[in-house]
Amino acid sequence: MVKANSQDRVLAVLDLFTEARPQWSPEELMKELGYTRPTLYRYLKSLKDSGLVMSTRGGRFALGPRVVEMDYLSRRSDPLIATATPHLERLSATHPCTALVVRWYGEKMLCVASVASAVNPVSSYPRGRPMAMGRGAIARSIMAFLPKPHLMPLLTRYAADLRSVGVGTTSDEILATLKRVRRAGVAVAFGEVTPGAVGIAAPILDANYPIASLCITIGGQHTRGEMIDRISLEVRGAARQISSALDEDPS
Repeated sequence: MVKANSQDRVLAVLDLFTEARPQWSPEELMKELGYTRPTLYRYLKSLKDSGLVMSTRGGRFALGPRVVEMDYLSRRSDPLIATATPHLERLSATHPCTALVVRWYGEKMLCVASVASAVNPVSSYPRGRPMAMGRGAIARSIMAFLPKPHLMPLLTRYAADLRSVGVGTTSDEILATLKRVRRAGVAVAFGEVTPGAVGIAAPILDANYPIASLCITIGGQHTRGEMIDRISLEVRGAARQISSALDEDPS
């Protein structure tokens, strides 16, 4: 569908670049977006001049160096990263794991910072790689704290994934599972995202609304029931401290 204004139409070009499709030809972009050739080339010139896209071999386009610069600036300016990093370092020093913070926006979850201490880390999601909303401890730690009007469309969209990992077979069963996560303040998942990995995640809240999740992923061979309980307490406590610190941040 054609976007309503030129700014949205330019952003629609950037939205097409994904891990599965990192390069596009002008012809492919025109077919996908429905733009005329003069319009598309005008947008590509603007994006190329700003460094957001660049030309590659064969007349194709990929994301440009300005994206890398913006990533650097994001690392330096994001208060969530600054606040969470000491907790990531402490958790990863205590356990052979990957400790990570994941921001949630729209219907995407994105790792924004991680620290790994395991010899062979078992996390499948480095910084910048989007995660699916329908499976894993991170997703449930966020979903469990969403207001029902925001939650129900996600349950409808990701019902098949939620059923496949045993969260519930009906909407009522899924809601009951999420209520238990909310009461516990932490979600645990076994091999749902990365085979052999246990995920333990707790929400980072802004005025009781989930904006991110703090998670540990650890190899199943390193965890047993009592250790999972202990790590869950540590992750929940760290997430609450991060939430409180962000609330107190005047910026």
